[in-house]
Amino acid sequence: MINFARSNFACRAAVIGLLFLLPNAKAAEAQTVDFERDVQPILAEHCAQCHGTDEGTRKAGLRLDLRENALKGGESGDPAIVPGKPEMSELIRRIITPDAAELMPPPKEKKPLTAAHIDTLKKWVAEGAKYSVHWAFVPPQKAKLPEGGPAHPIDAFVTARLKTLQLAPSPAAASATLCRRLYLDLIGLPPSPAELAAFEKNGFAATVDTLLQSERFGEKWARHWLDAARYSDTNGYEKDVPRDQWIWRDWVIKALNSDMPYDQFVIEQIAGDLLPGATQDQVIATGLLRNSMLNEEGAIIAEEFRMIEMFDRIDCLGKAVLGISVQCAQCHTHKFDPISHDEYYGMFAFLNNSYEAQSWIYTPEQQQQIKNIKAAIQAIEDRARTQHPQWQQELQAWETEALKQQVPWTPLEITEFGSISGLNHPTQIADKSVLMRGHPSADIFMISKPDLKGITGLRFEALTHGDLPFGGPGRGAAGIWGVTEIEVTAQKPDSKEWEKLKLVNATADFSEPEQKEDKKTRGPVKFLIDGTDETSWEADRGIGRRNQPSVAIVQFEKPLDLPAGTQFKLALRTNDMLVCCRVSTTTAPNPAALPIDYAAILAMQLPAAQRTPEQQATVFAAWRASVADLKPINDEIDAQWKTFPTALTSVLHLAERQGIHVRPTHLLDRGGWDKPKQVIPPQTLAALHSFENSKGEPSRLAFARWLADKRSPLTARVAVNRVWQALFGEGLVETSEDFGTRAPVPEYGELFDWLAVDFMEHGWSQKHLIKTIVSSATYQQSSNTPAILKERDPRNHWLARGPRFRAEAEVVRDIALSISGLITQKVGGPGTIPPVPQNVLDINFTYPAYWIPTQGPDRYRRTVYVFRKRSMPDPVLSSFDSPNSDIACARRVRSNTPLAALTGLNETIFNEAARAMALRLLREGGPDDASRADYAFRLCMSRPPTAVERDEVLALLKSRRQRLAEGWLDIREVATGDPTKLPEIPAKTIPQDAAAWTLVARVLLNLDETISKP
Repeated sequence: MINFARSNFACRAAVIGLLFLLPNAKAAEAQTVDFERDVQPILAEHCAQCHGTDEGTRKAGLRLDLRENALKGGESGDPAIVPGKPEMSELIRRIITPDAAELMPPPKEKKPLTAAHIDTLKKWVAEGAKYSVHWAFVPPQKAKLPEGGPAHPIDAFVTARLKTLQLAPSPAAASATLCRRLYLDLIGLPPSPAELAAFEKNGFAATVDTLLQSERFGEKWARHWLDAARYSDTNGYEKDVPRDQWIWRDWVIKALNSDMPYDQFVIEQIAGDLLPGATQDQVIATGLLRNSMLNEEGAIIAEEFRMIEMFDRIDCLGKAVLGISVQCAQCHTHKFDPISHDEYYGMFAFLNNSYEAQSWIYTPEQQQQIKNIKAAIQAIEDRARTQHPQWQQELQAWETEALKQQVPWTPLEITEFGSISGLNHPTQIADKSVLMRGHPSADIFMISKPDLKGITGLRFEALTHGDLPFGGPGRGAAGIWGVTEIEVTAQKPDSKEWEKLKLVNATADFSEPEQKEDKKTRGPVKFLIDGTDETSWEADRGIGRRNQPSVAIVQFEKPLDLPAGTQFKLALRTNDMLVCCRVSTTTAPNPAALPIDYAAILAMQLPAAQRTPEQQATVFAAWRASVADLKPINDEIDAQWKTFPTALTSVLHLAERQGIHVRPTHLLDRGGWDKPKQVIPPQTLAALHSFENSKGEPSRLAFARWLADKRSPLTARVAVNRVWQALFGEGLVETSEDFGTRAPVPEYGELFDWLAVDFMEHGWSQKHLIKTIVSSATYQQSSNTPAILKERDPRNHWLARGPRFRAEAEVVRDIALSISGLITQKVGGPGTIPPVPQNVLDINFTYPAYWIPTQGPDRYRRTVYVFRKRSMPDPVLSSFDSPNSDIACARRVRSNTPLAALTGLNETIFNEAARAMALRLLREGGPDDASRADYAFRLCMSRPPTAVERDEVLALLKSRRQRLAEGWLDIREVATGDPTKLPEIPAKTIPQDAAAWTLVARVLLNLDETISKP
């Protein structure tokens, strides 16, 4: 604890004051201390841990991040800061005292202040200790452009800043360089010789417009969002099984190609399913937050890992949209930024009421087909209504009779449940159903202590649930299920033995016809109690109708008469796991299931006015199925259902919980999933803009609108920074994931804010933003600048030269495919399986038997479509710094290692590209080696070689021909990868030409200039 002692304070202050009376001409000449630029970073790094926003860890009651608190002081009552009087300020005394017991920060923290830090704090206090709100939490405003500078806003700000540094912008880059830079930046592919020529003819602006309209644009720019969204084609963790999520990736590409306004882009990905009349695409969009890893290891507790997924979602939004480290407030109030523990769980609450849904996705043609099927069914049902003019009265009478036949049931209150294998941990939820998430298990048991006097039967409900694939009720590939056996045993209070209770007379609302497959038989409900696991009750009604509830009722051989306190155990064995069920008892005589779809029975238990249109349709369908003279009509409808299309794929997405299933959010003590404290209502960050929901929209949708609000100080800035980072290699704020108080003040803050406001003023158009940036002279500068400039500003913070850096991993691979002519341009679709070394496959905990490298043209699709397996990052992409998708990544750290060079020389796809490039050179490059060398340079580097470079290439080619001729290398294997196969070569060439140029192409494809943006 800090103790700002009162004793001898005045004496100490007098002594300290002498230090400030000493002449210091250099300090007098220095510029005024800026709190945001100079002081706040010191306080954040060295003081905030103990004297910041977190009340729980605040020492001595002293808070230094707010001026009024600092002036007031801590528990001692002495002011930590006396403006204008550093000699009277306890803060200054404590940072310069020679007494280790009083020195701040305490030596044990190992965060000592430097002499420069101390001088800055002294000067700041002497100047009045002015505070300011952190720049990132103040809404951006368009500053007036510097006078007398260039007309382009970016150039105006940059030129003005460079003048203060006594620097001048670099000259414009060469025309071919600009063309290549544009192509790599806007579509992620190098220009062909024909496109270079078109650039010379059409000019810079026209080329920008053409590239922005290319389908290739979305494929390139999606990568930046996919990183932040932690997109992957597998679930992660131990088993890391494949998931269907590529349709969401395709949604991102399509949204970017159409230039969807960024605010809409954000809203649809967080709450598209809640928009009025939500389309299939808007449901797909919510796959953003479902990109978290999913743990399917044995014996996991599902709720624990659901919480981990929730934390990951908040982290994703923090990095991708807000640009602040909200995750730091998971366990306690943020140490540095104004994010309280309560506010963290308030944002958490907006997302916590969602189901972990999975739905089928249909092509536009299939959607139209489904629409036609439903219209046809509606027309056929209208004929049924015509055939029965009094159908409403008939339906009501039938419904009344059906409900009258329902007997009272009492759901079991489960006292203990689990799986015999120990792989699953079921839970009982509000409606008394048992939910079995986590690892699939074929054996579940549940124990209860019900009143067992006169019990005649059990009702076993297979229920749908929003967290299950396609609603369930099962965990099979399409949400289907099969129960092989139900066994019931009882243990009386005075016995250690479990007594088996015999079950008879199984009935169900629906069963499949009996079918034999190998040694297994499935179908009728009688298999539920036939004493063998070789049979199973299944109730799959077919495509389009399979994901609905079913019920089975079994009777006890004789009514039970067991004493109070008897334990009642039900064991359930399945093949395709049934994930949601409810078990109830009755004392009614001879209970049996009605031959009515159970979904209709459940709907009929609701007042007619409370039924959804879907429930009303279900009741009507059940009624018409019961009317004998409507059999021809029912057969027609069944025939229509049999034409229902098989879905293209599926998507993991969000869906809102309602009614009794609404989930409250609790503040979690220290972030522990099993340590809930008080209930926290949905709330946003008070330090940002206010939250409004005047329309009374679902809270997640209101939250999405808050995130994308023009009043937000962060959202537009974060989007602009991500684009700037992609174009210049580093954002205007270097820490793209964190704009908080520990982030450096932007070198070009006014430019940054100008761009953010302009972005919003132009409809949140990312294409407009990109066009604005690339049209600037700042972007078009040459990167070939004097060494002295690179030495003074190695990372180009000042923007005195053009952006040059190695391309991202995906672009490196795409460059090779494009130059070689192998690349296949096809938008969208499932991920392609790339070749990887066998030892990479062998190290998987669960061997991926599905990993069969794609063959044919799809093998050479763009890298955004490469299948991404979390636990087995692609060796090529990893070597060039691609993240593994475990967590959100707002910026890649660019490395430069020999491994990258070795990958480019030796990896399978690069070798195949080299072979294809060699054949392309022989076909298109001219009649002799010199012309082919020139053509190779134009393909790889968008320029002709110098004389020296041409000579080096020809010398390399000559030496390779010599080694091939001498037999050191196998011509067939080099040229084709197969020692038994010769390449298909152009006329007037020989196999040795193909092999020699293949070896040269490997080198050219791996040159720094080839894989870098110029």
